[in-house]
Amino acid sequence: MKKTIRDVDVSGKRVLVRADFNVPLRDGEITDDARIRACLPTIEDLLQRGARVILCSHLGRPKGREQEELRLTPVARRLSELLARKVDFLEDCVGERVRQAVEGMGDGDVILLENTRFHPEEKQNDPAFAAKLAEPAELFVNDAFGTAHRAHASTEGVARHLPAVAGLLMEKELLRLSQVRDAAEPPFAAVMGGAKISDKIGVIGNLLDRLDLLLAGGGMANTLLRVGGVEIGRSLAEEDQLETAARIADRAGSRLVLPVDVVVAEDPRTGRGNRTVRVGNIPENSMILDVGPETLERFRKRLDGVRTVVWNGPLGAFEHPPFDRGTLAMAGILADLNAETIIGGGDTGAAVARAGVVDRVSHVSTGGGAFLSFIQGETLPGLAVLQDK
Repeated sequence: MKKTIRDVDVSGKRVLVRADFNVPLRDGEITDDARIRACLPTIEDLLQRGARVILCSHLGRPKGREQEELRLTPVARRLSELLARKVDFLEDCVGERVRQAVEGMGDGDVILLENTRFHPEEKQNDPAFAAKLAEPAELFVNDAFGTAHRAHASTEGVARHLPAVAGLLMEKELLRLSQVRDAAEPPFAAVMGGAKISDKIGVIGNLLDRLDLLLAGGGMANTLLRVGGVEIGRSLAEEDQLETAARIADRAGSRLVLPVDVVVAEDPRTGRGNRTVRVGNIPENSMILDVGPETLERFRKRLDGVRTVVWNGPLGAFEHPPFDRGTLAMAGILADLNAETIIGGGDTGAAVARAGVVDRVSHVSTGGGAFLSFIQGETLPGLAVLQDK
């Protein structure tokens, strides 16, 4: 287990916290502050113990250059509201202005640095840039589980210059996901969706010997249906993954549950030709865009009585309503279970939020790629560099 902020003295210390403030924005306003709220326990604990908190994060994909629409100014405003104290925002994350601002901090002060990805050296994990980022601080705290699978300067590089421990969100993620990965209570089920089976091979391979049930939807299910000889029209599938899909289907046997009816259309944007058909009756000019009601009922019945469920990946073209209905319905199905329900990040977490059932599932991970990497047993660079207990 990794050391956390509970294991170190932070009073009067300058603490650099890598947070995940990669929030969705529309017209300069935050549309979902869940990632900011998730980091609050760490920030508040540090402040209560007299730390001087220096926050850093990335936002979006600015490709190593400043972009006005990706500044962290809205995050600073929202943080000030949530913490009920002033959060000073700096227009860079390294340099003399940062050094001077940090020198002027008192116990309990908070500073938010500008988007780390405005510097190309961030994603390159440049040692000199990491040293500059670390220079004003005395301790590094990584609370950004969602970026822990990336070896970037602000997630991995700075830990080579400062004592480094986990934040409370990072600790929570590790505890909940370790339980699923290593010791899930049976019967154990996985719901896997998303566009590509190739994205989930590692997770399925790591869990399959312990799974009692594997439910598949989305483009992943399309590829598995192709293995079974089903004609899927113009549906998304990975033709170069058919052998892999066949091996998964063979290993899973009767534990694998595929759609029996699907919602199809000629185009997800227009919805033209939208109708529900049985698998095997998919028109040549249509594509599978969601699971059908009979499939959802089948999934519901098969999940009855399970004790642990992990879900990652939408069951259809979630970004194009009404083809989000199956995914939203699955969120409700899992919320009704008397089971440990662990939800992967990204679109899956967004679906649970949109369905209004966040408070009725056990854990919604703040990581998408990090969630998958951890569950399949990979080493996360941003985690590996933290001090062990």
